[in-house]
Amino acid sequence: MKLLSMKQTLIFLSFILSSFVINAQELISPNGKIKVVLNLPSKNASHGCFFKALYKVENQFVEVLPDSKLGINRTDEQFVNNLQFINESKPITIHDKYEMICGKRQLCENFGTEKTFSFENSNHQPLNIVFRVYNNGIAFRYVFPNHSDATKNISSEETTYTLPDETNRWMQPYERSYENFYPLTQTGIDDKNKQDWGFPALFKVNNQSLWGLISEADITENNCAAKLNNGQNKNQYQVIYPATAVATLPWNSQWHTIILGNLSKIVESTLITDVSSSNTLKETKWIKPGAVSWIYWANNHGSKDYKKVVEYIDFAVEMNWPYVLIDWEWDVMGNGGDINDAVNYAKSKGIKPLMWYNSGTIWMDPTPNDRLQTAEKRTKEFEWLNKIGVFGIKVDFFAGDQQDMMKYYIDILKDAAKYHLMVNFHGATAPRGWSRTYPNLMTTEAVYGAEWYNNNQVLTDKAAAHNVTLPFTRNVIGSMDYTPVTFSNSQHPHITSYAHELALSVVFESGLQHFADRPSAYQSLPAEPKDFLKQVPVTWDDTKLIDGYPEEKVIIARKKGNQWYIAGLNGKEESQTLLVKFDFLGKGTHSFQLIKDGKDSTSFSSEIIKVKKGDTLKMECLPRGGFVGVIKPK
Repeated sequence: MKLLSMKQTLIFLSFILSSFVINAQELISPNGKIKVVLNLPSKNASHGCFFKALYKVENQFVEVLPDSKLGINRTDEQFVNNLQFINESKPITIHDKYEMICGKRQLCENFGTEKTFSFENSNHQPLNIVFRVYNNGIAFRYVFPNHSDATKNISSEETTYTLPDETNRWMQPYERSYENFYPLTQTGIDDKNKQDWGFPALFKVNNQSLWGLISEADITENNCAAKLNNGQNKNQYQVIYPATAVATLPWNSQWHTIILGNLSKIVESTLITDVSSSNTLKETKWIKPGAVSWIYWANNHGSKDYKKVVEYIDFAVEMNWPYVLIDWEWDVMGNGGDINDAVNYAKSKGIKPLMWYNSGTIWMDPTPNDRLQTAEKRTKEFEWLNKIGVFGIKVDFFAGDQQDMMKYYIDILKDAAKYHLMVNFHGATAPRGWSRTYPNLMTTEAVYGAEWYNNNQVLTDKAAAHNVTLPFTRNVIGSMDYTPVTFSNSQHPHITSYAHELALSVVFESGLQHFADRPSAYQSLPAEPKDFLKQVPVTWDDTKLIDGYPEEKVIIARKKGNQWYIAGLNGKEESQTLLVKFDFLGKGTHSFQLIKDGKDSTSFSSEIIKVKKGDTLKMECLPRGGFVGVIKPK
């Protein structure tokens, strides 16, 4: 056997490596902070494509996501391990400004750099992977660019996010209603040994003050919604489809999104709507966010009692809230009036009624059921709602994330807009950017919210830490109908303080904010918190994270006009001092009207403090306590 010389060995190894490695391609954010590196297969190789994400800290790039796999499959073709890199486009600047009717800020800016990488599989079928890098994150999607009249089945993705060992992660075990907690784990396994996870997924880079939030956006009728699974490797989270998506070419996937940076970048990001399609509605003046009086929570029942509905309408008048939600069972309303009487009474008091519907896609008792499932049924129902004077609908109990459900959501939004009806989705998928495309979508549940006090004891003990985690997870990606601010008890008690509950009105963002407690609970409040609830906004000009950490604490400032609303929550079981830094204020002295924990969890303390830019205020919070206040210019 003839031995190779050292030179021949090096040449041979170089040839072998050239079959698998090419020059890495890079894409950098406009501010130079975030970099995506793609390891692309060469023209004489057939293997997979990977990307990694890096973030600049003190002039050095830190790896946030190690090599993470890319690829997608159709039933007729695979585009994973047989890819050949063809070319890449020149970088394109993405820059546009848009307005949101509800959300964490009104004026938003979509500013990033885009590059398209073109591939062919072994059958010379094309695939493009489009990457965008923003100052606060990354987005990418798959595109089948060729035109074809034939139907194609998009069966699965190989997209896999890789996390380093022992990464702290706050992820929600998957439920089709997205009603679960976000427990801290380093193992990637939940307490039921399940390894399916819903979006969004939060993680912290080891030994760094860097965070990432993985989700997806801009889903259309041609897509299904996905989840994550790390069953093969605890640190590798693969994008999983619930079923095959059927489409004709050209076709594109949803945007896969990764918000990156410190926790302020996560909380303040609008990346989900930035990458979503623009507003499709020509006229939107009829869309009016607002506070809602809500009957279900305190009574653990629907709206079949006319006199009870009247009570909540009268209370909406008292609190200066524009809406009342007439919940399930309105179709069998009695005890002095029917649904027409209830709507007419609300209108006579200047209150705008909203009405509940069962989507009809899964078997559930609450009625009315199956009035929206076809275009013909929706037309009939929405014409009737216009006739009697209803301003919006709440649609509940959807049957998962498959493509037919995505089409159903969008069909409801489109048809409701024709009749100037606002929409609230419950028992539904998590937000994926539709509030920009269809701004009549005001809010979505997809959260383990206050109504769970009706169902079991779990929220009683977990609410404080859960409430503190939601601003870093679920509420980042869209309006959240938690149905907050409860002082009395429903079927099971709450042990968060009254000031904690009051602060939820600011900490939790929702275009329709359903205040859940019974009228008597609000009426018995001291003047200061009661007056606060009469005037607290539900839409915001800007949002700032002042301080926080999942499960421990959060302080959020939201701006409306020339006023800032600040709220803080203690997620711990012991007292905690929260530090409020007023670095975001403008010049001059400002008046801070503060409502905080009193001597015990069911009392308040109120005061007015003078603050200015640069000040720091120590806020003493009870266990599971909180505070809220308004900063007004002098």
